[in-house]
Amino acid sequence: MAAVVIEKLQKRYGSVEAVKDVSLQIQASEIFGLLGPNGAGKTTTIRCLCTLATPDAGHLEVSNVSVLDNPTLARQKLGYVAQEVALDKVLTGRELLQLQADLYHIPRSVAIDRIANVIQLLGLSDWADKRTGTYSGGIRKRLDLAAGLLHQPDVLVLDEPTVGLDIESRSAVWNFLRKIKSEGTTILLTSHYLEEVDALADRVAIIDKGVVIASGTPSELKDQVGGDRITLRIREFTPAAEAQTARERLAAFPFVQDVIINEAQGNSLNLVVDPQSDALLTIQQSLKEQGLPTFGISQSRPSLDDVYLAATGQTLLDADLAASEARDPKKERKQNMR
Repeated sequence: MAAVVIEKLQKRYGSVEAVKDVSLQIQASEIFGLLGPNGAGKTTTIRCLCTLATPDAGHLEVSNVSVLDNPTLARQKLGYVAQEVALDKVLTGRELLQLQADLYHIPRSVAIDRIANVIQLLGLSDWADKRTGTYSGGIRKRLDLAAGLLHQPDVLVLDEPTVGLDIESRSAVWNFLRKIKSEGTTILLTSHYLEEVDALADRVAIIDKGVVIASGTPSELKDQVGGDRITLRIREFTPAAEAQTARERLAAFPFVQDVIINEAQGNSLNLVVDPQSDALLTIQQSLKEQGLPTFGISQSRPSLDDVYLAATGQTLLDADLAASEARDPKKERKQNMR
């Protein structure tokens, strides 16, 4: 059964078309990852789902409840944890959770047990009665997750749940998400950490420029890329003509399935090759015969970033940098000059 249904979602802010056409179905008790660069439409999509923004067109459901027709009931089915943690620094963690329970009209007798449960679940026992202003970033994020779970939502929506966290805190959040998923909670998360989505998500959708460009399980998406990935740099910054010459030569080999020139990374070449071939040695020998050096070369199994590269012609990091420059070109030029 679908816990979340998003059909033909559209949202515009003035002249900016944040979401052009997004359709997704998320099954009950699964973790669904939403990938895409900054400005792709991920946050706008989940804000529309969580009744924090009104779409221009489309249909949204949570647990068979229409988000647009019955937003009050939909909110009861949803838990939302934003990327930015917003906590009252004067309150203790327990007091903040009690406030959250009051906002959801949870009876005090029930709230006491639920608060104790989420405190234990998220390892907050040593911090619950201290003011949140003394918390580290990782503890603040855990408390924010606890607040999002207190009313026991069917669907938990997380926007960049581990951004800025240390390895230990990130691991704690991962374990927590796996646990509540096993207990029946459906989780929709956005993340810039590809390894996080790969490790956690049952299925993934990649959004670019307000449109879903790929979806499936991580394994399915990586299998669609086909073969191993080779990243090749002829020089640290390869002239475009040399990169094109190398591309034409390497594309002729029968074990090479595809070659993409990545301009954003100094005209490096990204190849998809038959994993059974002796590709690395053959490529280096071929370049040597052509009078071209090899500045760097590596071979790996496909990743979700390779899926994004194959779909868009650039990596997720490159797309983020391009989006950042488009928003503030002067700032980007200053950073490049440093």
